[in-house]
Amino acid sequence: MQQNNSVTEFILLGLTQDPMRQKMVFVIFLIFYVGTVVGNLLIIVTIKSSRSLGSPMYFFLFYLSLSDSCFSTSTAPRLIVDALSAKKIIPYNEYMTQVFALHFFGCMQIFVLILMAVDRYVAICKPLHYPTIMRRQVCTILIVVAWIGSFIHSIAQIILALRLPFCGPNLIDHYCCDLQPLLKLACMDTYVINLLLVSNSGVICSSSFFFLMISYFVILHSLRNHSGEGRKKALYTCTSHIIVVILFFVPCIFIYTRPPTTFPMDKMVAVFYTIGTPFLNPFIYTLRNAEVKNAMRKLWCSKITSESKR
Repeated sequence: MQQNNSVTEFILLGLTQDPMRQKMVFVIFLIFYVGTVVGNLLIIVTIKSSRSLGSPMYFFLFYLSLSDSCFSTSTAPRLIVDALSAKKIIPYNEYMTQVFALHFFGCMQIFVLILMAVDRYVAICKPLHYPTIMRRQVCTILIVVAWIGSFIHSIAQIILALRLPFCGPNLIDHYCCDLQPLLKLACMDTYVINLLLVSNSGVICSSSFFFLMISYFVILHSLRNHSGEGRKKALYTCTSHIIVVILFFVPCIFIYTRPPTTFPMDKMVAVFYTIGTPFLNPFIYTLRNAEVKNAMRKLWCSKITSESKR
């Protein structure tokens, strides 16, 4: 990567400078990260192994769990390792690579959540056309488009980052690699860069959130015409999706749709959507979904049975 400055590395200050609190950060976020990876991998393996989870909703849930695991991996390991490091140094190129990964998998999450909302809309509002509209070939194409869109978004973020010149301090008051902290270090007027950042990440977050909330409002409104059992099942599914949407998008909108100012709560808000939400998603989708729980139970019962026969 080419850079318009002599800075070759940055120093991340992390969540805290207190040695005791750093040890607490290490333990707490190690548990969160392991839980995130194990929980999402469990969903991935269950969906891949179970024939009963072959519907488009679980096809998209597979990719949401995959992007959750990768999204958390783009930030959590650095936070965990730095909690026990004396100097939290990260090379320039590695910083930019993590910026790309953070936005690539974060944007993928957004697109998959939109696809899941579209799937629920068609299933509930257009049930007779559902098998035709949401056939596997169409779902695969939509996921490919989501990957491409995420790549384009991330490349745009990297292009903005590479335009920033640095000629002085390299201390970043954050625990992960993102563009907002870099704007404070750049030795140039960052108004235009921030405007482009808001028009990219900010518009994607806010427009997607409003689209999703309107979609689920329409879906919930249409549930009045469904039978009691079907309405209850659809309501549980949509409620889970709405919880995930709110938990992910509200912190993102707070971070990415404002002028380049910093608040004391910024790092904790970022922790919530980069580490907290990927950790909670497996619990939300399994605890409120009988089909996933039953599939997991059958999968592990069959594994235990096969192991006992050996």
